[in-house]
Amino acid sequence: MLSRKALLVALAPLALLAGCGLQPMYAGGGSGPVARALSGVDVSSIEGKAGWLVRAALVDRLRAGAQSAPRYRLDVRLDEQLQGLGLLSNDAVTRERRTLRARYQLVDLSSGEIVLDATAGADAGIDIVSSEYAVIAAEQTALENLSHEVADQIVTRVATKLRRAG
Repeated sequence: MLSRKALLVALAPLALLAGCGLQPMYAGGGSGPVARALSGVDVSSIEGKAGWLVRAALVDRLRAGAQSAPRYRLDVRLDEQLQGLGLLSNDAVTRERRTLRARYQLVDLSSGEIVLDATAGADAGIDIVSSEYAVIAAEQTALENLSHEVADQIVTRVATKLRRAG
């Protein structure tokens, strides 16, 4: 059997952890304070195909427009690049790198104050094969995946900011 001293040593870290103040960000689920704050964010239009994909992902994740009168506006500007890598001796590209970077601002609609000004980004590698259709499909899939990654990064940062503000 464990001695009393050994038991205290084993339970001490649990007591410290209980007092650290950690709590789940999305406590309360869809009706919690963070979820309510996120649903009060209106997402502005974003230019281009990547913009449409990122905006759709943001609206889905934020449940934007769930409140009749939004409290915040999220403005996003994207920078998208597709760059050839891995050249063969005949100058044929064998690999591409697709990058998607976003600069975004969360604006408080009541005061016009910029509450959050940050960036997010992701990249993906694409193999170039002999089938042009396969390359186009891979580029499209990469763009869709990058859009979701960037939207996830933005939502996480906005949620953290709104949780601290609330």
